[in-house]
Amino acid sequence: MEVLYDRLGRQAFGLAYRILGDGPSAEDVVQEAFLTLWRQADRVDSARGKLSSFVLTIVHHKAIDALRAKRGLIARQLSIEVGEIEKPGSDVAEHVLASLSRDEVRKALASVPDDQRRAIEMAYFEGLTHVEIAEALSLPLGTVKSRLRLGLDKMRTALRVGQS
Repeated sequence: MEVLYDRLGRQAFGLAYRILGDGPSAEDVVQEAFLTLWRQADRVDSARGKLSSFVLTIVHHKAIDALRAKRGLIARQLSIEVGEIEKPGSDVAEHVLASLSRDEVRKALASVPDDQRRAIEMAYFEGLTHVEIAEALSLPLGTVKSRLRLGLDKMRTALRVGQS
């Protein structure tokens, strides 16, 4: 675990920080992610992909969970008159991609049509649920789910081609 943390800790922190925008929260997320990995070490299967991808996926999920919890806490603390809570900007996607330093991912995301890319950014980098994306874009929920699925399929294909 020490070697794994030495290799991925900085990258994991960068991802968590880009999503949360808060150093202490990002540290907590990274710690929780590595604890989860330790507890679920039996689930690691090299045939399913790279260990680094698995670790960063755990960090991403934990960070999104923390962001949603934080957003819910803030919403409960504000009065109704305050209005809508400001959500992280769309530039979060660029910061996350830069921190991961993965040109392939950037190219794959750029290859996706704008409507699908926006849905992916809102879901994965802004932490919005499918329902929240549908409301923000004034689209039916099914359309949002289709855009996400199609966009992710196109990214997956582009990433496979890039690895060949």
